[in-house]
Amino acid sequence: MEAISLKIDKTTTDTIIKFTANTVLISGSYQFNNIDEAKNSPLAEQLFHLPFVKRVYISANFIAVERFNIVEWSDVQEELKEQIEIYLNNPGVLVLEEKETQKKVPIEVYAESTPNPSVLKFVANKKLVETDFEFKNIEEAKNSPLATELFNFSFVKEVFISENYVSITKFDVVEWEEITVEIRSYIKEFIANGKMIISADLQQSKMTQTTVDTPTNLDDISKQIISILDEYIKPAVAADGGNILFQSYNATTQTVNVILQGACSGCPSSTITLKNGIENMLKQLIPGKIEQVVAINQ
Repeated sequence: MEAISLKIDKTTTDTIIKFTANTVLISGSYQFNNIDEAKNSPLAEQLFHLPFVKRVYISANFIAVERFNIVEWSDVQEELKEQIEIYLNNPGVLVLEEKETQKKVPIEVYAESTPNPSVLKFVANKKLVETDFEFKNIEEAKNSPLATELFNFSFVKEVFISENYVSITKFDVVEWEEITVEIRSYIKEFIANGKMIISADLQQSKMTQTTVDTPTNLDDISKQIISILDEYIKPAVAADGGNILFQSYNATTQTVNVILQGACSGCPSSTITLKNGIENMLKQLIPGKIEQVVAINQ
């Protein structure tokens, strides 16, 4: 049997490095945020004893490690690669079978209706991601194991994943009462099994992109609009399973362009929300500067 060897691959973030194997290591994807979560993974538990290890990701053909900023990868990556290779060739168990694991994380998931009849919101009692992710199709979801598996249901049209919930847009081929229990159970089981929601690379890329996409030379009105959206609008929109992003402000036409995501995208009542809610609030809080609010992806 050929020995398992690892190749060091850089990722989009300096603090995360991937060790890609020359063979399939495991079925499924797992993320361990600390040593307590790693009790069903002897390898991850072993890695957490290294003082610089912050997170461990185990997937089909790679193991990724996120470090604290107390070392540089150039100083430790070769030794870490050798340690993991020794473990894999011992051979070592990556993740224990369910019957050997400790009790599952007590996860609860409940369904909430949204103003959009095509969208249902599945809320978890656990933080899922650091920022929002929207997937319009299975191709866009390739770096999200959860979204990819949800798209395997023929009735799933779009998936939106936020901090502690998943909004699903369905095709009109079924009614929610026919599929809600199935989807809720599936998401609950997925989370309880500790499977990866979003790949580490995509999460870091999105966080970096969000920072890059935030203009530093905005005019004062645009800054006011963003502040109002963040403080007053986003919490209410998130409660309905969606998100709103500032896109631009045209001082000449006094037009605010926004992007709607999740349950808000394609919602029949979104026009009313834009006009009677967001537009009126901006007009009141920034008098004389706002004429209209337009959703560019409505």
